[in-house]
Amino acid sequence: MVAADLAVRPARWLAPLAPVLEWRAFVPHWGARMPCVLDLRQRRLVTSGRMAIGLALRAMGVQPGSRVLIPAYHSPSMVPPVRHLGARPEFYRVGADAAVDLDDLAARLPGASALMVTHYFGFPQQMGPIRALCDRHGVPLLEDCAHSLFGAHGGRPLGAWGDYAAASTMKFFPAFDGGCVASARHSLDQMHLQSAGPLFEAKAAYGALERSFEHGRLRACALLLALPQRALLALWRRRKRDLPAARQQLAPAASENGFDYDPQWLDKRSAWFSRALLALTSRRGLCRRRRRNYLLLEQAVRGLPGCRPLHAALPEQVVPWVFPLLVDDPEPVFERLQAAGVPLVRFGLPLGAAAGACANASSLAQRVLGLPCHQALSAQELDAIATALRGILAGMRP
Repeated sequence: MVAADLAVRPARWLAPLAPVLEWRAFVPHWGARMPCVLDLRQRRLVTSGRMAIGLALRAMGVQPGSRVLIPAYHSPSMVPPVRHLGARPEFYRVGADAAVDLDDLAARLPGASALMVTHYFGFPQQMGPIRALCDRHGVPLLEDCAHSLFGAHGGRPLGAWGDYAAASTMKFFPAFDGGCVASARHSLDQMHLQSAGPLFEAKAAYGALERSFEHGRLRACALLLALPQRALLALWRRRKRDLPAARQQLAPAASENGFDYDPQWLDKRSAWFSRALLALTSRRGLCRRRRRNYLLLEQAVRGLPGCRPLHAALPEQVVPWVFPLLVDDPEPVFERLQAAGVPLVRFGLPLGAAAGACANASSLAQRVLGLPCHQALSAQELDAIATALRGILAGMRP
């Protein structure tokens, strides 16, 4: 994930960028349940999606000097796990709608040691032809479900098409940390995970609660914990002075909005508090609210000049990560939305080594503004985002 550039800092954000903890997350819902990567036959819960990628590549047997195919439109966090194994990332092209360029992929696939395919923003790729190409050339497939923890395509759950799947649970649940490596085809018995220790466990619980308090949720809980919170912070500051620098990093970079890849987190399991949230949160409610919020944003931008949703419709079995808005002149719109307090994601920035590999990837990274549509948005927050969108985009010159 590439978070919004925070160079323009408003006085107050209109809404949280990612889901935050609130009581209604635990209210049960009934009806059909959306397929989920967490339901695959084999799974391991780790601290982030990039650690899941690293474990999957290691299980695939990626060797130093080998080629790993990555989409040119990608998060910077997808490359370090490849380089850590001594392999060479090679970028394949995508179309204007972020669909895999099958012709370019077919030309690059022979001799590759692994292929990564990303379901951008929760919308699935056409996996049948991709799976067939991998089978023909004997190349293992890693399904990148960082944006698509829930959903199905072609009669299979997302994640079940690949030899392995890597997902980011903290993009969908209000957890401080969380990723998942899973497989419907292979055993994960060789992946032995360890606890990251009591300080990390405390940090994960505190971090999730703190983000919730910052956005006005769990007010009674915030009042009750105000004094213990201050005491814990003071204790940690004293404790930190006695720790070597290498042990002062209590959480993986992904939990702190960074892109670093620290191998010390590779074999660590997700925090107990984060795993508990996966078990207790109503998945049906999560999926329904995300889809509803996406459709409300889609309605809000309908007819506005200089923009359109990246996808014309929201298929029934898609649970979006964010609402991807394709903007003709993105920079002034981005700056004005940021100044108005609208939180945004710009996936694929900075362009990095793939900048010249694919014109469509460069265009998507610059022109797609990802608006939050997660389940924790209140009606007032969603209305504030929609109002800001309409006011700014309607006033832009064609």
